[in-house]
Amino acid sequence: MRSLPALLIGGLVAFGAAGCSAGGDNPAPTPTPSAVPSTPEVIGAGPFYVEPAGPAMNQVAQWEAAGRSADAEAVRRIATSPAAVWFADANPGYADRARGLVAAAAAAGRTPVLVAYHVPDRDCGGHSGGGAPDAAAYRAWVSELATAVRDSDAIVVLEPDAMTHVLEGCVTGSGATERFALLDAAVREFKQGPRVRVYLDGGNPSWVKDVDRVADALRKSGVERADGFSLNVSNFETTEANIGYGEQISDRLDGAHFVIDTSRNGNGPAKIGAGDAHWCNPPGRALGEAPTTETGHPRVDAYLWVKRPGESDGACGNGAPPAGQWWPEYALDLATN
Repeated sequence: MRSLPALLIGGLVAFGAAGCSAGGDNPAPTPTPSAVPSTPEVIGAGPFYVEPAGPAMNQVAQWEAAGRSADAEAVRRIATSPAAVWFADANPGYADRARGLVAAAAAAGRTPVLVAYHVPDRDCGGHSGGGAPDAAAYRAWVSELATAVRDSDAIVVLEPDAMTHVLEGCVTGSGATERFALLDAAVREFKQGPRVRVYLDGGNPSWVKDVDRVADALRKSGVERADGFSLNVSNFETTEANIGYGEQISDRLDGAHFVIDTSRNGNGPAKIGAGDAHWCNPPGRALGEAPTTETGHPRVDAYLWVKRPGESDGACGNGAPPAGQWWPEYALDLATN
């Protein structure tokens, strides 16, 4: 397993620039298709690519036009920060969108972060349910997406929650065996690209606390062929908690590296209510550490914004829109808390 910072330093010339789950404490991330501009524009800082167009930037323009300059400036923090691009359906053109993304990022001298999120029975029927209709369709989908990015620098976060849903028990028997096999096959496909880094999702510290089970499931899912694992995708657990949890898992995987989603963990997790109240659009949350490879921890390759801040976790009350839809009020809360 290679160190992400070393790869980024070697591959870049530029300076340093989701929804709910049926799974207890963990929100499954949600996709929002993003248009890839024909002319790349470098925004923000760090080694990661920022899409010039998106709902956050559109919101900034709308609020500036309406005279809401303070609100516009707050949400600009989201609009100008690199966030992952989600690939979560088989609609025509998804592979072309991926090719356009990696081409625009390469022209800008940056590295894009992609999320592959289309496993069959995705989210176990939760707010982000869906995915490929069967194993054969998923394998074909992964193959096409992996081919689209194969000759480029890219970071792929692979199937958030998919492995942990097996540990939770909502995918069992032959379905669990098939899921591990599909994840392993996806790792193999993406790793055919010599400059593609793959991080297999490993959940978060508040979900499955038995790190031996997590490490075993990651191993069954092909983590030893990946560049490591990801934590806290679409969740709110603190960076400190994720580092401790990740290092315990890493110890059981011969020092495997990992990345942490810090997009919305600035105030840590909510301590309210029961059920999904503390993870499905909880109030009082805040943006976390900006995306960077300078983590200060040798096994933590990067802090990433995998969940796109401002996109809903699901229609779980308080006027929240369906999973993955842009929610201006929640984005403003994240940017100002």
